[in-house]
Amino acid sequence: MTNSTLSTATNIDPLPEVREAADLLSISVPTFWRRVADGSIPKPIKLGSASRWAQSDILTVIDQAKARR
Repeated sequence: MTNSTLSTATNIDPLPEVREAADLLSISVPTFWRRVADGSIPKPIKLGSASRWAQSDILTVIDQAKARR
């Protein structure tokens, strides 16, 4: 691996699955899916049949909630 490839690989945004993403928000999986349906949480990135979310998107949801306080 070259240095440029290595530095790019270390900057990859993790893609948690629904349970992990819900845990980051301290909500249940059904509540997480309701928030996706109402647009409060971005739609998933589909990898085959797997639904994943960019961790940065989930952290943005948290930051937006903090800003509304």
